[in-house]
Amino acid sequence: MTVEAVLEGIPMPVMLIDNDSRIKLANAAASEMFNRNLAGASVVSLLRQAPVLAVIDASLNAAQEGQARFLLSGLSGENTYICRANPLPDGGAMLSFEDQTQQEDSEMMRRDFVANISHELRTPLTSLMGFIETLQGPARGDVDAQDRFLTIMDREAQRMNRMVSDLLSLARVEVDERIRPRDQVDLASVLRSVVATLEGKLSDASVTVSTDALGGSFSILGDRDQLTQLFLNLIENAIKYGGTGKTIHIGVENLDRDLALRQPAVRVDIRDEGEGIDAIHLPRLTERFYRVDDHRSRDQGGTGLGLAIAKHIVSRHRGRLKITSEQGVGSCFSVFFPRAE
Repeated sequence: MTVEAVLEGIPMPVMLIDNDSRIKLANAAASEMFNRNLAGASVVSLLRQAPVLAVIDASLNAAQEGQARFLLSGLSGENTYICRANPLPDGGAMLSFEDQTQQEDSEMMRRDFVANISHELRTPLTSLMGFIETLQGPARGDVDAQDRFLTIMDREAQRMNRMVSDLLSLARVEVDERIRPRDQVDLASVLRSVVATLEGKLSDASVTVSTDALGGSFSILGDRDQLTQLFLNLIENAIKYGGTGKTIHIGVENLDRDLALRQPAVRVDIRDEGEGIDAIHLPRLTERFYRVDDHRSRDQGGTGLGLAIAKHIVSRHRGRLKITSEQGVGSCFSVFFPRAE
């Protein structure tokens, strides 16, 4: 077996360099990584990052193994690699590149998540501590102030409770995401139940629901509790942001084939008549703690986690979520599920 064949059998980008730091051999993965023919190229001009070049120099001149972080800009953004340099017995070195982009992105998401949680919980907690201090001091004997402050404290405590509940829901959904549900569920039945549950909120907001499409049978393999949570979230959002006195339109239909799912599907549309959402926000709506209007969302009792939970529920059901919106007309949240055979 030739050296070239061995290199091609290695899935990660690998190249062999001589003592002059020129590439003698490179596998297809390495050529694809740099989008060029690498034979004869100088790694000094190719890599151009001091920590990586220092590791290569130590490998060539002191026969030392080493590794360094290497950043490569591409069409989809910046990718992160671990470049390892291993000296060869007959001179030169072998360079390999392990893609760490996904791990670094995950770590960044984890750090951002922790920072966001800390911020979201600190705000109501700081408010509570401030009111407690006031009640223990200047407002100790002021009954009117006490009632007013206690009302605000109750609201902030409820907000913290909703946040913790949504965090627990998100954690449960993420744990279950890889396990596909196997129970047959009729979506029309779930939607009718959700609308009945929300009758009080609908009445308070003077919002009506068009449910003409819920008369048929629309079966999928699903988790009824999670599907209920999904549609409670989407319809509650439509109530909050659709506007007083407006109508929420719920549509359900069986599709012979959904192009994205590549199989028969059930489509559910939740459409409001609200102000709509600027297109710039649509790709980020399912991110944790992302809010289009931060102040309004907090006033409405939103935690910023609802659509993140919805996305994971849809993913667990092997479906897809599509969000469309037109400013001044309204927004439509469409969910596509594989249809039960």
